[in-house]
Amino acid sequence: MSLEIRRARAEEAHLLQRIARTSKGHWGYPEEYLRLWEHDLSVTPDFVEHHPVWCATLGAKVVGFYALSDEGEPRELEHMWVDPEHIGTGVGTCLFRHALDVLRAAGATALRIASDPHAETFYLRMGARRIGDVPSTPEGRRLPLLEIALGAP
Repeated sequence: MSLEIRRARAEEAHLLQRIARTSKGHWGYPEEYLRLWEHDLSVTPDFVEHHPVWCATLGAKVVGFYALSDEGEPRELEHMWVDPEHIGTGVGTCLFRHALDVLRAAGATALRIASDPHAETFYLRMGARRIGDVPSTPEGRRLPLLEIALGAP
């Protein structure tokens, strides 16, 4: 069975949100933090309908997804989550490369990522560079801010 990437459907929003939450929880964050981040992990049918949201599937099973901002420069990676069962299997790499191709085709010049600290190494390996950090919750927590230039594929 091979990995396929397709546009997400609004009726899959609940499933995508579950993947986001379980993926975040995979890194051992306490439940109180996951509750603090509920809004950031939220994926609604309306969001899926009005943003570029793509999912990776193995057969009929959704195993990861990403979402992009659809305007402005640089564009932003709104979501990038892989089901914990598939972390480290190449799903994230395929999704991220797909996102870069989608952005290049749309004429975007750069992608900005407020990365979870556990994912920073992945994005650096994919060609991003650290340009700073941004505040997060709980108070005092900071996230790496990364950017990747979108030259020719």
